[in-house]
Amino acid sequence: MKQQARSMTGYFDKGKSTRRERFLAEMEQAVPWSRLLSVIEPHYPKRSAKGGRPPLPLERMLRIYCLQQWYNLSDPAAEEALYDSLTMRRFAGVHSDDDVIPDETSILNFRRLLEAHQLTEALFTEINAHLAERGLFVGKGTIVDATIVHAPASTKNARQERDPEMHQTRKGRQWCVSRTQAADL
Repeated sequence: MKQQARSMTGYFDKGKSTRRERFLAEMEQAVPWSRLLSVIEPHYPKRSAKGGRPPLPLERMLRIYCLQQWYNLSDPAAEEALYDSLTMRRFAGVHSDDDVIPDETSILNFRRLLEAHQLTEALFTEINAHLAERGLFVGKGTIVDATIVHAPASTKNARQERDPEMHQTRKGRQWCVSRTQAADL
């Protein structure tokens, strides 16, 4: 076992967990890591081409890819987040000063590997299978945007009929007209 970095000592005894820590702890338990790794492993390089640096651990790269998806991070932002956040480093498997944090190019190359072999679809299929085994499923949903807009006091449209998307609402002490828009996923 590697010795813990000095920068990490004392951190784990802070007494309070953040929302990010709780979310990542849930994902640690919910995601079928071994199943996902087995999907990617046949396509992941065992050693670097042309005698370059050895590839980073597959699980670390997958976890970073997940962090990118969950927190909407670009490749450079993912690298920066790993340097900036102890919680993200710990989730990605960076526990000591000897563990390498991948640079943005390595993160980009991993993402391209997943895309080139259409592994994102395979990962999604594997996650759905995992959920189905537990009686859960991911379904289609609707996002509703109820934005308050300035509109004439009348809620009638050009044909003098009530517009089904227009509703009255109260914002503070003032009555406003709101329009609800729904988008299917």
